[in-house]
Amino acid sequence: MNTVQIKDKCFVPFIKEADILKEVERVANEINRDLENAAPLFISVLNGSFMFTADLMRFLTIPSEVSFVKMASYSGTSSTGQVKELVGLNQSIEGRTVVIVEDIVDTGLTMKRMLETLEALKPKEIKIATLLVKPDKLKVDLKLDYIAMKIPNDFIVGYGLDYDGLGRNYRDIYTILK
Repeated sequence: MNTVQIKDKCFVPFIKEADILKEVERVANEINRDLENAAPLFISVLNGSFMFTADLMRFLTIPSEVSFVKMASYSGTSSTGQVKELVGLNQSIEGRTVVIVEDIVDTGLTMKRMLETLEALKPKEIKIATLLVKPDKLKVDLKLDYIAMKIPNDFIVGYGLDYDGLGRNYRDIYTILK
């Protein structure tokens, strides 16, 4: 696929699936090494991180569990700055090692809210694994433990990321045509 049209926007190829999977495997290997004896709980942030989480879990070799939460701060192609928790965690994380699995960290506001919410539940430690980070867009100071790729401040779709709910199914990641 060369370009894709989603509603009023045109997107061009940016990161191929093979390159994504190579970086996901690298992150999984780092987690396997670092959390070998922790039996961590992976908390996947829906909707965007479902593909990253599925592939990450397939590369993990350590005992682990996965759960899902849903938080949102996007409208169209930009962050609203308002983070709304939509679906919460339904199990205790007290005393556990938790790894938040996120598709993309751009402003960091969603992740900051997520950390505050989870820290109140008294886990042993919280790590963050993100597929993508936009370093130039960060508004808060975050310790991102596992980063698959750093990208520029462009709007992207594919591999779980969307534009108004569409485009998540693309295997590659596409960037908006300027």
